[in-house]
Formats: sequence, structure tokens, C-alpha cells
Amino acid sequence: MRRTKSISTKVTETEYAEFVHMAEGQTVSEWVREVLLATAMPRPADQVLLSELLALRTIVLNLLFAVASGEVPSTDAMKRLIERADTEKLARALERLGAASPGRAR
Repeated sequence: MRRTKSISTKVTETEYAEFVHMAEGQTVSEWVREVLLATAMPRPADQVLLSELLALRTIVLNLLFAVASGEVPSTDAMKRLIERADTEKLARALERLGAASPGRAR
């Protein structure tokens, strides 16, 4: 696909020199494009890791709360808890990734 639109910004000489250094042989504009696209859209691996971490957090916190309350979770209760954590994990991860992205959560 042909690129027809452009985005520009002003930077200081020092910032530009840093960009040239970070571009490591690429043109500054190509490097900036790659960085902009990479930060604007969460990577699938980030989504998977965060969703699994949030599911684990849900399970651990619920178990700790149950144990602190003197309950012993049954096998069925554990299955329901795991199912709930798995069902909600991706939506929660996407919500948090969206909230963490600059300019999205306002």
C-alpha cells in the first residue's frame, strides 16, 4: 500500500541527534514510523501476557480472600473461578492496555 499521508513534529537538535543514534542506520523517518506504530497498537504477546497475569491475579486474590475468611474452596468453586478468570481476562487486558496508551484514556 502506498503511503500518502504524513505526520510531523518539531524536535530540538539534541532530540534529533538522539533519534539518529537510535535509528541505527535507518532513516529517522522510517525509525520514527516503526516506533509510532509499535507504541500505538499493543503487540499480541503483550495482550496474552497481561491477560494471563490478570487471570492469575483474579484466581489468587479470590483464593486468598476465601482462605482469610475461613472457607475451603470446593472443586466446583475452583472450576467456576478459573472459568470466570479465563472468560474475563482478554477484555480486562485490552481495557488496561487501552487505558495505558497515551491519548486513549481521556
